[in-house]
Amino acid sequence: MTLQERYSKTFEYFKINRPEAETELKYQDPFELIIAVILSAQCTDKRVNMITPALLKRYPDAESMSNAKPADIFEYIKSCSYPNNKARHLSGMSKMLVKEFQGKVPSDPVLLQRLPGVGRKTANVIASVIFRKPVIAVDTHVFRVSVRIGLVRNAKTPLSAEMQLTNHIPPELMYQAHHWLILHGRYVCKARNPLCRQCGLTGFCKYYLEKNKKVINAL
Repeated sequence: MTLQERYSKTFEYFKINRPEAETELKYQDPFELIIAVILSAQCTDKRVNMITPALLKRYPDAESMSNAKPADIFEYIKSCSYPNNKARHLSGMSKMLVKEFQGKVPSDPVLLQRLPGVGRKTANVIASVIFRKPVIAVDTHVFRVSVRIGLVRNAKTPLSAEMQLTNHIPPELMYQAHHWLILHGRYVCKARNPLCRQCGLTGFCKYYLEKNKKVINAL
């Protein structure tokens, strides 16, 4: 099987079995999404969705949040991971949005990465989900699944995986591919105990075939 055939088979499977793939973070506009994505670092989407309603009711836009002290923001997000750092990031990010971007979230991933608390992965999420830019964010799920299936080769870092995925995924599929891989990793191709019996990709998944080869050789 060629690499391109592997990509085609993977996404054909997702098109049929998971036609609707969206972020599980709840948001209504770009500002709400960037808040949620910053909070989601090493924190579950479920927890973030519990935190954001009260936070965004108090600070519904960049202008209002820019006037808040990190200590004020902390009180709303203290149940998430690393709340002190995230409170500082949210405060600084909001201030920069007001000062340099008229309170609007930019669509360019390079500009997004200038904002406090926004790295490459977060920038790509915002650019893809909100603005449908042909970029892909590689989190732990995307990295794990793409390596296991064999969509990327010899990828030692998320950036290496991102470059390979970007080179092989059609721009019009980039948005869906991001969510397909995340959701597959979250619910099927789990880190410790992948649910291979529930997966329709086992016929060509490198991880599955290698695992079973070892089992057969051990018999």
